[in-house]
Amino acid sequence: MRTPGPEVGESAFGTRVADVQGVTLRLVLAVLLLVAAVAHAHHAAPQAVLRDANASGVIATASTAGVIDPANPFFQSVGRNGRACVSCHDPAEGWTITPAGARARFETSEGLDPLFRTNDGSVSPRADVSTIEARRSAYRLLLERGLIRVGLSVPADAEFSVDAIDDPYGYATASELSIFRRPLPTTNLRFGASIMWDGRELALDAQADGAARDHALSARPLTADERARIVSLESGLYTAQISDNSAGALDADGARGGPRSLTDQLFHPGINAGASADRAVFSLFTPWANARGRLAPGRQAIARGEAIFNHRAFRPRGVSCSTCHDAPNAGSNSSGVFVSLGLSDAGLRTPDMPVYTLRCAKAGGVLRTTDPGRALVTGRCEDVGKFKVPTLRALAARAPYFHNGSAATLEDVVEFYDRRFSIGFTAAERADLIAFLRAL
Repeated sequence: MRTPGPEVGESAFGTRVADVQGVTLRLVLAVLLLVAAVAHAHHAAPQAVLRDANASGVIATASTAGVIDPANPFFQSVGRNGRACVSCHDPAEGWTITPAGARARFETSEGLDPLFRTNDGSVSPRADVSTIEARRSAYRLLLERGLIRVGLSVPADAEFSVDAIDDPYGYATASELSIFRRPLPTTNLRFGASIMWDGRELALDAQADGAARDHALSARPLTADERARIVSLESGLYTAQISDNSAGALDADGARGGPRSLTDQLFHPGINAGASADRAVFSLFTPWANARGRLAPGRQAIARGEAIFNHRAFRPRGVSCSTCHDAPNAGSNSSGVFVSLGLSDAGLRTPDMPVYTLRCAKAGGVLRTTDPGRALVTGRCEDVGKFKVPTLRALAARAPYFHNGSAATLEDVVEFYDRRFSIGFTAAERADLIAFLRAL
């Protein structure tokens, strides 16, 4: 019996092409899903060192525990929405989240990955997430800037009150401000004198409990064992760039890049503060100042950038990058001070961010800000717009930068500081400083 031929106007060849295209499309999709699953598996077996590629080279994480155990509660779902700590603190992304990583997860899951939840991932808890395009809009600050929404209130005894709110999403109120911030890395924590951008948490175990409740929507507190294991994991993690595309291994030929040297780095609160402070905060790449060989240009650039970071003065004040980022070879602020760079001033507001008008009772002045920062903890007007000085290691893996993700690249960071403090970097100085920052 003869097999029926194609219908009139249909080519048998065209049918086979369509079939092949369909199979190919399904295979490509399957491969993409497999790649995404592997990439997001977070190193399924215990490892002594985690290594992940990024645009500048390779990032590495070591632990003082000897191994990083994926059975730790940090990597397990602890709430009702599928979230784990690792959902927002991915080792491959510097133990935070990046827009690129969020977008990959969104496309793989059509916006249904546990990262995408309306309690904090969307622009408003009331955002429409009924379709993939609605979800793309609802989670746009997460997809574009890696921002998580936090609902915070003004302290009852604050010196200021909320006079007006301009929220493009129509959700924020005087009793719950919508604050959008980057998740801070859960690594290199030994060099931090405060927890969270505004310092509102006093201990890591309390922070872990709060995250399980507010971000993972846990119906119960973490057990004492869960808290202890999460804190033990986080406290023992050290992360840094270990390899650079232009300079090779960052712990070679006398250099001390990578995470291993961090585990032995001396630190205590205030270690490099006051009149005796040493402005040579970083001393990782000094041996490369006179590097030779094929990698010499990249290595010498990093060494020059380190010197610029330590000593290039911001006129007329005479300070340098290392004045605030003073923790030796870590770059946090060893005294735990909070500073304002003007990043949350209303004048720098983008249309996708709320603006809050605050009235200071004592001085009678009015402040307009996208994020009151430390003031939401202390209640003081002088703290509006102040944030912690973060650790600088593993920068290449975790763009964008600043508390609000306003600097998409390290080039943007350097440009901001150059403009903000009228430093006057030359093109060569900029290039060297950026090379150094990428090597951290």
